[in-house]
Amino acid sequence: MTHYDVFNGDADGICALHQLRLAQPLDDTVLVTGVKREIDLLRRVSAQPGDHVTVLDISLDRNREDLQRLLDTHAHIFYIDHHYAGEVPAHKNLHAIIDTAADTCTSLLVNTHLGGRFLAWAVTAAFGDNLRDSARRAAAPLALPEESLEVLQALGTYLNYNGYGDSVEDLHFHPQQLYCSLRAYSDPFEFIAEEPTYAVLRDGYADDMARATTVSADSVSAGAALYIFPDAPWARRVSGVYANQLAEHHPLRAHALLTAKPGGGYLVSVRAPLDIRDGADTLCRQFATGGGRKAAAGINHLPEQDLEQFEQAFQTAFLRP
Repeated sequence: MTHYDVFNGDADGICALHQLRLAQPLDDTVLVTGVKREIDLLRRVSAQPGDHVTVLDISLDRNREDLQRLLDTHAHIFYIDHHYAGEVPAHKNLHAIIDTAADTCTSLLVNTHLGGRFLAWAVTAAFGDNLRDSARRAAAPLALPEESLEVLQALGTYLNYNGYGDSVEDLHFHPQQLYCSLRAYSDPFEFIAEEPTYAVLRDGYADDMARATTVSADSVSAGAALYIFPDAPWARRVSGVYANQLAEHHPLRAHALLTAKPGGGYLVSVRAPLDIRDGADTLCRQFATGGGRKAAAGINHLPEQDLEQFEQAFQTAFLRP
């Protein structure tokens, strides 16, 4: 019997799996992950009857065909996610925990499933997913001082930052490698103090964010601002976390950050205004490679000829009276 661990390559997916494997160690699993935007990960799983597949932080709707294929082979699927799922298949071999509420993430769902055993890692992931209020509420039982919460917020941000890129070559660490660097640490503060990968992420984040602040908005209105970033690895790495920072600084405004891709077109990150946390997924699903969640979504490839259509749809979706 083979066990597959399939997880999003961002902070939420990595920390969700880390919590599960701290609670239920498995020494010999097949790890399946990729850049944050590679969410059709089940296509890479070739399970046999009786195999077990754990799936974390990728949209069920975007993996529906391969999920059904795996169920048809009589594999056992444990699926936890917070993205748009559509209809969840009814099957005796599928155990699904799906919650698309705008104030939760996969790691918080795993935390509930585990009874809070590794809460600090769930809080880290929630910070990384730009769910600051949810992270602070969840952290209450830890009774941490403010400076410690800020340390977890920074760690979550750095882990999330590492997942953005057009390919793994854009990243500081392959998400599988980053996950493996966490495995020895049940305490995120020990990871920060002892693990060399932390300093690489911290310094890379600082350098890339400094470059991002030099880019001016392409268009700004009362309800929305759109930025177009150049075709460069630093721009692709920073696209999601800089969009999160913009959302924090301007909570009544939606933000779209478009990054030029090497072969043409754009990678798109959208953040709904923090006061409503809704509409980002609906907007992005209007385009062929779009998806995500209510507060934060994206488009993997927006053709250049669709730029004007996207700009109009973006401004309309978040129009303020």
